[in-house]
Amino acid sequence: MSDNNKTMEFEAAAFRKLLEHLQKHTEVQNIELMILADFCRNCLAKWYVEGAKQQGADIDYEAAREIVYGMPYQEWKEKFQQPATEAQMKAYQEKQAQKNNPSS
Repeated sequence: MSDNNKTMEFEAAAFRKLLEHLQKHTEVQNIELMILADFCRNCLAKWYVEGAKQQGADIDYEAAREIVYGMPYQEWKEKFQQPATEAQMKAYQEKQAQKNNPSS
């Protein structure tokens, strides 16, 4: 196996572990991920679709979300998603403002 193939295998294993971790920790809300890390489960699904397209595959966004969430998104949302609090929304808006205006 070439070094490039090994690297891809290692990256794939890390990605699978990340998905497993996020699927296990349903208490972690997407808004919290967005505030702290500037990405969420939906971002991962979009990146998955993008990566598939780069490899010539056509993967539907909803199918990618099911891979990331470990179940259909609507089901995850009904079971685990909590409404964002005012504090979370304020923190998210501040994060977005910083991102859009990095000099401040």
